[in-house]
Amino acid sequence: MENDKGGYRQINKSLNICAFDEYLKGQTARLPHIESIEQLTPRVLRVLGQNPGKVNASSSYPTPRSTIIWAANVSVQFTYQGTNTYIVGTGQHRLIVDTGGGEPAWAELIASTLTSMNISLSHVLLTHWHGDHTGGVPSLLRLYPHLTDSIYKNEPDQGQQNITDGQIFPVDGATIRAIHVPGHSEDHICFILEEEQAMFTGDNILGHGTSTVEDLGTFMTSLEKMAAQDCHIGYSAHGTTITNLPAKIAGELDNKWRREKQVMKALGRVRNRGEKSVTVKDLVTEIYGESLDEDTRILALEPFIDEVLRKLADDCKVAFEMRRGKKKWFSIEEVEQATTQRFTAMKASPPVTIQV
Repeated sequence: MENDKGGYRQINKSLNICAFDEYLKGQTARLPHIESIEQLTPRVLRVLGQNPGKVNASSSYPTPRSTIIWAANVSVQFTYQGTNTYIVGTGQHRLIVDTGGGEPAWAELIASTLTSMNISLSHVLLTHWHGDHTGGVPSLLRLYPHLTDSIYKNEPDQGQQNITDGQIFPVDGATIRAIHVPGHSEDHICFILEEEQAMFTGDNILGHGTSTVEDLGTFMTSLEKMAAQDCHIGYSAHGTTITNLPAKIAGELDNKWRREKQVMKALGRVRNRGEKSVTVKDLVTEIYGESLDEDTRILALEPFIDEVLRKLADDCKVAFEMRRGKKKWFSIEEVEQATTQRFTAMKASPPVTIQV
């Protein structure tokens, strides 16, 4: 397996791929419709990536970090209605944020749109390395060779230019400012449209649901940084426009903090029953009960609870031990409390007098 730099870790190679397909279809069917092309504001034109639902990572723009989600040895990613790409500006020269997954239909839409509006692209800004955001780069370079030196990404791959925190990208009618906000991926960048107090949120904040993360602690710090920018509108890489970005970010943070408390309480219950430690699988059962759908457990809950535990470990609140080849987690706070109670009880006991 190629280096996945943490996030989108291997889930379960023995997972039935048919069940995974059904899971994704069910998720996609409940989503609102998004037009293939829509002028959202005078400065922002959204072009849908034509890559809804499940996309094979093998179809993505080549990168040394192309592993997304592995199920039954098939690398896939869930893109909701597809990846949103945004053409930004009001004049003849504009920039584009993200490039979809490389679908020919998307490239045709871009070409016809630019031709009909008599505009050209000056910059290609990539929020991060995942293939459903970078996959259209080869098509753009084939159609518009002048962009060869104008592909920008943080931690750039070969042939790309670097994006630094605070870097400005001006075009006619729009000023874009980059902010480095890792967590979903190490290289993740959001872009602020200064004229609208709006933010292109990439995969950090989605129009629907919640994002997966490489590092939960880093991700939460990045959300706080995003909130501090005082942007009102969010243009996400997936889903509809976010009309109240501060509330969406606050809700995401609250949800993560609530999950931390939930995990700590569950570990406390485990300790109170006399069990020293617990696996992620058993902890999920402790929190959500026995009647869980297996796909939901494996695809969503176990990876997320594992991420919460690793964040709590970074905060020195939990730790794990290896027992019979299994990683089993326990609350450091519970252990410290038990030790303190035993020590207090020993101090309170009357001294023992030994007569000789």
